[in-house]
Amino acid sequence: MADVASQVLLGSGLTILSQPLTYVKVLVQVGYKPLAPTIGRNILGWQVCQLPGLSCYAQHIASMDGRHGLFTGSTPRLCSGVLGTVVLGKVLLHYQEFDKVEELGPANVQKESSSSFDQVIKATTRKMIAPSAATLITRPFHVITLRSMVQFIGRDSKYCGLCDSIVAIYRELLGFFAGLIPHLLGDIISLWLCNSLAYLINTYALDIEVSTMNEMESYSQTVTGFFASMLTYPFVLVSNLMAINCCGLAGGCPPYSPMYSS
Repeated sequence: MADVASQVLLGSGLTILSQPLTYVKVLVQVGYKPLAPTIGRNILGWQVCQLPGLSCYAQHIASMDGRHGLFTGSTPRLCSGVLGTVVLGKVLLHYQEFDKVEELGPANVQKESSSSFDQVIKATTRKMIAPSAATLITRPFHVITLRSMVQFIGRDSKYCGLCDSIVAIYRELLGFFAGLIPHLLGDIISLWLCNSLAYLINTYALDIEVSTMNEMESYSQTVTGFFASMLTYPFVLVSNLMAINCCGLAGGCPPYSPMYSS
């Protein structure tokens, strides 16, 4: 329980600190370009047109809504983070208890090697269920967060508060779970890629003495996780666009956004 509480507090702090970055990222994902490109130079020294960066976007938002406007959507995002952490912890705790029961089973049952690919498949399958359950339960709050941010584009006021947003989305058919399928697919594919690549690296690319070190296993897991998240980023982008498409906001309708049928 203490571990879950500490994870909730840490996650909430990071959520608040990163909210301006997330706000700008969402506006960039939907193609919002309020500022004209400027002339600059790339890494090769060639003169090119450059779109405004993070600080320029943040300054533009602050000039329109004030500095507190940079934290628009932080309330549903905090709810999503807290609820997701609790669900994830409960599911993982259930599997830990299940593993203890298995360990107390018949002593003559031969345990699988921790380095075998079958063990990787078993562990990945269990890890897949926990985040999938958290994503399914927290998806409504994620949709509210995205729409609260995107309404900045057309200066809409449809999703101003958490309760008003819930009522507004409730009137739509399955609006709470818009973009859920690509979100789940992205998480599942990323997890399988990360664990499979980490297993291949630890088994075939590293020496036996080195691959058994916990530090090297964590490093390989981090590197493969980074590449897996890059490869599955299109799923995240499609999920976010589906969440705001045709939702009654100017940012989710032409000319800012095309009308997506599927």
